[in-house]
Amino acid sequence: MNFLECRGKLFLPSIIGESKKELDKIIGDIDSHYNEWIETKTDKKTGQPKTYLDGTIKQRVIRPSKPQLKRIQKKIKDRILSGIELPKNVHGGVKGKSNITNAKPHQGKKYVFVTDLKDFYPSITSKKVYETFLKFGFNTQFAFYATRLTTWKGELPQGTPTSTHISNLVFLDTDYKLIEICKANDITYTRYIDDLTFSSQKDFQHLIPIFLETVQKDGLKISFRKTDYASNQNITGINVFLNKIDGTDKIIARAKEEENSEAKVKPILNYLNNIRKTNNK
Repeated sequence: MNFLECRGKLFLPSIIGESKKELDKIIGDIDSHYNEWIETKTDKKTGQPKTYLDGTIKQRVIRPSKPQLKRIQKKIKDRILSGIELPKNVHGGVKGKSNITNAKPHQGKKYVFVTDLKDFYPSITSKKVYETFLKFGFNTQFAFYATRLTTWKGELPQGTPTSTHISNLVFLDTDYKLIEICKANDITYTRYIDDLTFSSQKDFQHLIPIFLETVQKDGLKISFRKTDYASNQNITGINVFLNKIDGTDKIIARAKEEENSEAKVKPILNYLNNIRKTNNK
């Protein structure tokens, strides 16, 4: 029996090899263990700042943890969160998966629906994280420490090692509801963090309100600007076609520049090659 099977008896300080005294000290001065800055959201196609209807520029708050807390969060992720099994539909924050594996299952599908969760991390409150740990069978002592060490200012911060893993656990109930609807209607469903994708050979437009209602009923918001129903969609940054997937025009152009350069490291070219390798399988 591994430690996750007896999670109700887990003592978090022991599992991550940190003293309770030291963790209490960090929790008592938690504000000093985070950085914070504001980033302007940019449109991936135009490179221009995104704006609301009234012209206000859209921004996101980045809150990465500082080295000491980041080291502890990595232990929580590696020793606890990564060991919790997730459905195969989930691709974000899962070892061996990526935006590429998220897009591939939708190749060749005639009808594709994509949508995005608005303010995903900020909408996940500390209370929700605490309740999620209890729901997974962890004891109150564990839930207290895990919540205080991974949330800040009452929410899940963007930029920490644990936020994606915790968001997956919080969204899991909604995942299973969507999976059941899709199974009953022969629809492929994947999720990459806050990007949800559905596809099928059959027209399922009549089910879209049900998908959106399911998500909203669980307290999450939909970004309707990123909601679309069409064929040949761009899914998590990957162009998906009938018989292949490929990088965007921008990625292909940058990869070509790298290929013709003398640079030893060519990350964009490697990324494009990884996308195209899936077409040979």
